[in-house]
Amino acid sequence: MIRCLAVDDEAYATRMLADFIAKVPYLELAGVSNNAIDALERVRAGGIDLVFLDIRMPQLSGLDFLKLCGNKCKVILTTAYSEYALEGYEFNVIDYLLKPIAFERFFKAAEKALEIIEPVSGHVRVMQESNVNYLFVKGESKNKFIKVNYDEILYVEGLKNYVSIFTASQRIVTYQSLRDLEDVLPKASFCRIHKSYIVSLDKVRMVDGYLLYIGEKGIPIGNSYREEFLKLIGKG
Repeated sequence: MIRCLAVDDEAYATRMLADFIAKVPYLELAGVSNNAIDALERVRAGGIDLVFLDIRMPQLSGLDFLKLCGNKCKVILTTAYSEYALEGYEFNVIDYLLKPIAFERFFKAAEKALEIIEPVSGHVRVMQESNVNYLFVKGESKNKFIKVNYDEILYVEGLKNYVSIFTASQRIVTYQSLRDLEDVLPKASFCRIHKSYIVSLDKVRMVDGYLLYIGEKGIPIGNSYREEFLKLIGKG
């Protein structure tokens, strides 16, 4: 999860940013601030990954903030003044959003931030905190992401460039390779047992030769995966 700070001396602007942040599943609003001095102290205290930063503010400008902040966080500038764009990019900001900001443009900037702050393969968005037990996968529409709890997953089936994630209540199809999903699922809980299948070890009901069963579903165990799988379940 990317923890964000919205900084603007106009209350309507911070309300808009807070609303936009709430709509993006991998962004979390850590706070709002109406001046850059307060924002700088918050960033220096730690726990802020990304700042949405206005430029023209009293006491300390957004550009002054960038000069003092160093590499403590990443920044997306939000301003009504296009003339600061070049100077902003000299500070290696992620993006430059001109007010009034449309949500679609905001989302594109958030996607850039995600690739820089939490780079992962494909369209799976993995939460990084150790106490978080879920991921987000891309849905069928452009800006839709679906939350999937690890403990709800029964098994995953690969279908060329797509995967189907099966839970007890639904099947989620997402554009994603099985290999990329294998890389991000917890190794202690999930096992690749076939070129087309990953299973949740907790959900395995029975193993019968080269088949395992999750509920009444029989899933084949591939020759090249069988030895490792049997070791995991203490039978190898």
